Amino acid sequence: MAHIESDGSTVVLHTARTTYALRLEGSVMALHWGDRLSLADAAALPSWRSPFGDTFEGPIDGASDFPTSGFVPPAFSSPLAVEGHEIHDDTLIIRLGPVDLHYRVRPGTDVIERWSVVHGPAAFTDHAAAVWCLPQLEDYRLSHVTGGWAREGTLRRTPLPVAETTLVSRRGVTSHASNPWVMLDDGTATEQSGPVWSAALAFSGSWRITVTRTDAGRCSLLGAAGHAAAGTRLDEGEELVSPVFAGLYAADGFGGASRAWHEYQNRYVRPHAGETRPVLYNSWEATAFDVTEEGQCGLAEIAAKLGVELFVVDDGWFGARTSDRAGLGDWHPNPSRFPSGLRPLADHVRSLGMEFGLWVEPEMVNPDSDLFREHPDWVLHRGPATSLRHQLVLDFTRDDVREWALAWLDELVRSAGLAFLKWDFNRPFTEARPESWVGHAIGVYEVIDRLRARHPGLRIEACAGGGGRVDLGMLARTDQAWTSDNTDALDRIKIQSGYTQTYAPGSMVAWVTDSPNPITGRRVPLPFRFHVAMAGVLGIGGDLSRWTPSELDLAIALIGEYREFRDVVQHGSLHRLRPADAGLSAWQYNLGGRTVVFAWRVSGADNAPLRLRGLDPGGSYADKSGRLFSGAALMAAGLPVDLPFRGEPVSEIVQLTAQGDPFTEQESGVSDPSARSK
Repeated sequence: MAHIESDGSTVVLHTARTTYALRLEGSVMALHWGDRLSLADAAALPSWRSPFGDTFEGPIDGASDFPTSGFVPPAFSSPLAVEGHEIHDDTLIIRLGPVDLHYRVRPGTDVIERWSVVHGPAAFTDHAAAVWCLPQLEDYRLSHVTGGWAREGTLRRTPLPVAETTLVSRRGVTSHASNPWVMLDDGTATEQSGPVWSAALAFSGSWRITVTRTDAGRCSLLGAAGHAAAGTRLDEGEELVSPVFAGLYAADGFGGASRAWHEYQNRYVRPHAGETRPVLYNSWEATAFDVTEEGQCGLAEIAAKLGVELFVVDDGWFGARTSDRAGLGDWHPNPSRFPSGLRPLADHVRSLGMEFGLWVEPEMVNPDSDLFREHPDWVLHRGPATSLRHQLVLDFTRDDVREWALAWLDELVRSAGLAFLKWDFNRPFTEARPESWVGHAIGVYEVIDRLRARHPGLRIEACAGGGGRVDLGMLARTDQAWTSDNTDALDRIKIQSGYTQTYAPGSMVAWVTDSPNPITGRRVPLPFRFHVAMAGVLGIGGDLSRWTPSELDLAIALIGEYREFRDVVQHGSLHRLRPADAGLSAWQYNLGGRTVVFAWRVSGADNAPLRLRGLDPGGSYADKSGRLFSGAALMAAGLPVDLPFRGEPVSEIVQLTAQGDPFTEQESGVSDPSARSK
């Protein structure tokens, strides 16, 4: 239950299991962020001042919740002072002259959402969403992800230097190279234990998070839209609302922080998180730009027999789009490929028992297109525009561009009866006006929000050349996210591990594609490819017309198995049992009395049992063969793994179901799970 208490100078915000405490004494001072404290206990805490009294020191650096002075990055470029505060339901609002600080406690979670609102008239440069202040620790370690196209989500855990460390995107989009979240600990936390503090920025344009560690021993996190300060002027009656910079404290390690983020997204961020996402087929790797009605119908017929529920036509269905050099912007079916439009294909797909979806890239245009020839002024640039991937970016800060995009998207969804859009973004900004680094993403939000309001049944997948636009702002407007263009199963274990550090597995799309992999050239057995993709929202992306009868039969069986337990994966709690870079890595999902364990071996000979998490120690669990196991033994001794490595990856999925009765050795004939036979 969310609860906010105040004695006038001290305010405490209680989440499900934690407390965030502030003192209002001219500025907003952070007192506590961690385990539960009462208002009286928080009021007794001293305000922090630097132990160094020299005139070169900022006395409250790293302890101010919205600094405007001192020697740390400012949250606002003008001096501010507390003028009062008020509490509405689960939200605390602190008034600082033209700036209001908002703190919203999300009931049932440990997440606090923070944002700031500037009211005109005002002129300023710096404007942060929020600043989070950590308690004093003996040391600090920073966790975040880095990467690039086809290598998203590489997890980094590094000692935090006494300095300002800025994670940033200057690309106009969330970015493959970094992602707007951080985790901090004292250097001793593990996946299962230890205190962890985390924050995530809900924004899909350029952004920055600056982690500041002072020599006096304080650490703070500043999050803001835009990669740099920019001059802004607001007139009377105008206001500027920052994105949300949400934060949480978890006492149960990095895994606990991840589960807290997943729970929060499923309850308050993702628009249809309670739905079970369908198994989809995407035709890109089968056809590339060679898209025809006949060819797509043939693929759809095979996909339906496999148990696919959503058929998606990717690039190549529109305009003069026979390669990536032309056609972007001309969003009408290619008349030679679809002489009667898309409706006949869509109806055929639906007659096979599947929903129909399309790939689109609304924010882009090819110079070789009717749209660009008619509206060259719609392109985002300063001076000559640089083409990347033979395409330019349309300026979504313009009203006419947004209205154009909404009009054709609305007509497309209506005319074809679309259930699904894969919304892509295949190049970063290069030349752009400063206001576009933030304003473009806000314009995209507007179009998506208005489109979804017109079509409540429409579901959308976020994509940006893979995982280049995954963040809390985009996940609030879409139903799933394309994790990476790299579908190599071995690489995907690490990519998906990086994704789930913060983002919910029920939003993570993973495909089974052909072998050798089209990006890496690696050969991986089909069951392994499925077992990795089944840890998220399962998709199929290979050329089904070339699969052998035995491969198709295996796909039918594995898709059927996934549909048995996908609710556990998409809605359950995730425990990463073994790290992604281990020879044997493993994940576990729990939902109610059901558990699904994934084990992936890529090298080595370690067959140590997998110690499971989150079970009832006094309960009994049965696998699909009916063999019973003790919950206590599964967590203490572990689930046995028998996956010998013989030169190629091998994997296993184990489903367990709670039996509702205490475990007895007489019932099972087994006193320890290590006696289990495969």
